[in-house]
Order: sequence, then structure tokens, then C-alpha cells
Amino acid sequence: MWIATFKLAVRNLLLHKLRSFLTVLGTILGVASVIAMLSVGEGSKKAAVDQIRQLGATNVMVRSVRPGSGSGSEAGSTSGDSSSVSSHLEYGLKYDDLKMLSGLMSSDVQSGKLVSNIVPISLLRKNTHNGQHRIDNARVLGTTPELLRVKNLGVARGRFIADSDIHSFSNVAVLSEGAARKLFGYQDALNAPLLIGSGAYTVVGILKPQGSGNAKAGQIGADDLNLDIYIPLSSARSRFGELQRIVTAGSRSYEKNELSEIAIKVANEELVPQTAEMVRKLLKTKHKDDQEYEVVVPLELLEQAEHEKQIWNIVLGSIAGISLLVGGIGIMNIMLATVTERTREIGIRRAIGAKRSDIIRQFLIETIVLSTTGGLAGIVVGVSIPWAVTHFADIPTITSTWSILIAFGISVLTGVIFGVYPARKAARMNPIEALRHQ
Repeated sequence: MWIATFKLAVRNLLLHKLRSFLTVLGTILGVASVIAMLSVGEGSKKAAVDQIRQLGATNVMVRSVRPGSGSGSEAGSTSGDSSSVSSHLEYGLKYDDLKMLSGLMSSDVQSGKLVSNIVPISLLRKNTHNGQHRIDNARVLGTTPELLRVKNLGVARGRFIADSDIHSFSNVAVLSEGAARKLFGYQDALNAPLLIGSGAYTVVGILKPQGSGNAKAGQIGADDLNLDIYIPLSSARSRFGELQRIVTAGSRSYEKNELSEIAIKVANEELVPQTAEMVRKLLKTKHKDDQEYEVVVPLELLEQAEHEKQIWNIVLGSIAGISLLVGGIGIMNIMLATVTERTREIGIRRAIGAKRSDIIRQFLIETIVLSTTGGLAGIVVGVSIPWAVTHFADIPTITSTWSILIAFGISVLTGVIFGVYPARKAARMNPIEALRHQ
């Protein structure tokens, strides 16, 4: 009986191909929009979460904040002339802070090490040259070898800064992937000379590609990390000093910022909140103004991003779900019209012995066929849209199995729900009145 009813439903739908297609189209667009919107939202949020995770869930970042900037310290242009000197500004983290926070490495919780590494970072803005290739005001980071492990950096070729470079004040540089490509093009950058400011450096390593910068995640500034240049902290301190000249229109000022960032790697992820609180309390003892630094915990940002990701998916899914609702209304509308058109057929079936349940089953199966067909076609369209977005717009998308199952399940459920009323209406018809219907 079920098979016979299914064949009858398909035959009845094929009698009005255009009407059936237009009815199914609403479900197709609804399912496709749910899958596509969730895929795009999932991809963008995963990129943000991965960017935060790249900083390390066990890291605590302390960075200098320039008064009035509200973000990490940034040195301005260091070249040019001006007619007057406007000010001398000193702010941010100092080497005394580094020495004080280094005491955390000797701390322990239940005989376990609390902090495994502390890495200082000094940000400089210098014009960088290689022949005709140049990067104006390039981000030059003076740091130590431990940064490689703390910031989860990967070396593609060569090596990173070594302890011997720190002790000997070596003029060596490690380039991010983007900086190497911009400064050397198709040439081999490894072991090649490079001008940073007015000093000559030798490129000893090239890093693997990184994500874009994210100031909220604890990076210094919001620039592309693939353009960063790394040199030994000792070389940066001895050759460039800590006093930076900032040139603006008609004036010249000086800023002193000893350290731009201090990255702390906690030994255990469970101890990150406790360590962050200890860092805040220690810094308060040294700084009267807590506005000249900020403590950023990637683990907290990661948890917040995961929460926002869930909310974002719910919002996108709800918006796209409206399309499914519209498609369900379209199915109910067309089925009500079908019931009216086939009133005499319903009367004949009832007169020869069909029960109300048989009539309900007949129209409900037609509704399920419409919603299922639309759901399957919507899956094909919905999976194709994220692929096209990634392929042509280079925007990351992630099509998850659960989003496909949810979209398809809702489409079938919507069809059933909106098909029940027309089916029940058909079943409740008076057979005699139905037979008289013209």
C-alpha cells in the first residue's frame, strides 16, 4: 500500500511539473542558504579562532600601550626633518618589569614549574631595503630565541635567532614569508645581505607563512605578521637604542619605549588564569598608571571566540531558517490548492472504501516527496556555493556534516508539518459532497 501510494504521489506531482518545481524551489533555496551561510560563518570564525590559538593557549601577553592610542605600542616614522621638537614621551614596559616577571620562572605550584619561558620583544619601525625592493616602516622585532616556541613560529628554511647571536650582538635577521617575498622577489633570500635602517644584516632564516595580525589577540599592532622581520634583541638595543624619533607635519617628537611586549609561556594550561592574575598584581607594584600596559590572555579570548562562534552560527542558521519556513508555507499553499482541485477524486476514493488514514497518507506522501526532493537538491546547491566562494573569492569556508543534516532534516520536517493540515482537510471531506463537486 505504501509503495502504491508513493507511485501515485509521484505521478500526480509530475502531472504539474512547473508548479511542482516552483514549489520545490522554495525548499531548495532554504536548504542551500542554511548550508551556505553556516559554511561561510564557520570558516570565518574558525580563521579567527585559529589565529588566537596560534598565539598559544598557555601564553600570557603583556604589551605596552601608548598613551591615547588604546592599542599596542607603535613607533612612527624615524626619518625626515622638522622645525620644532614637540615632546619627549616615555611609557610602557621596561627591562625592570622583565626582570621582575622572570621571577615567575622560579615559582612553582605543588612542586611544579609555573612558567617555562619569558620572551621580551622590542618593536622598531625601520625602512628596510634590498636594492630596489623595500618595505617602508617595516616592523622589526628585537627578540630572543625562545620566541620561536612561545609564539609557535615555524622555520621554513635556515634557522631562527640563536643564543650566540644574542651574546655576540650579531647583525642577523630572520624574515617572515611575506617579507622575504617582498624584499627579494624570486631571488634566494637565505644568507643574502639586507639593509635595516642604515645597518647591514645577513638573512639567516625564513619563516613559514602565518595568519594575519590581530591586535586583540595580543599582537603588537594589527599588521600582517608575514611582513615581520626578527633580529636579536641585543642588536636592536645597541644599534637602534630605545629612543625613537617620531616625525609629523611641522614637528618632531621622541618616544622611549624599552619593551613593546613580554610573552609568558605558562607550563600548564590550567594555571593560565592564576598566572595572568599574578602578572597583573606584580605590574601594579611597578606602574602607577595601569593604562600604559595591558595583559592579554589568548585562552580567555579563545573561549570568548568559541562562544561568539556558537552565537554567530545560531544567528545565521535562524536567518537562513526563515527561507525554509517560507518554503514550507509554499508547500502548504500548493497542497491546499491541490486538495481543492482533487475534491471529486477524494470523494470517489472514499466511496469505494478508502479510509481517512488512506487519504491522509496519500497527500502526506506527496508533501514528503516535495520536501525531500527540494532538500536533496538544496544540499547540492548549498555545498556548491561555499566551494565557489572559496575558489573564486579566496574566503575560507567549512561545510560540516551537521549543517547538511540539520538543513535537510528541517526541510523534511517543515514539509511534514505544513502538509498535515491539507491532508487532514482532505480526509475530513464529506464523501457525498465531494462527489457532487464540479
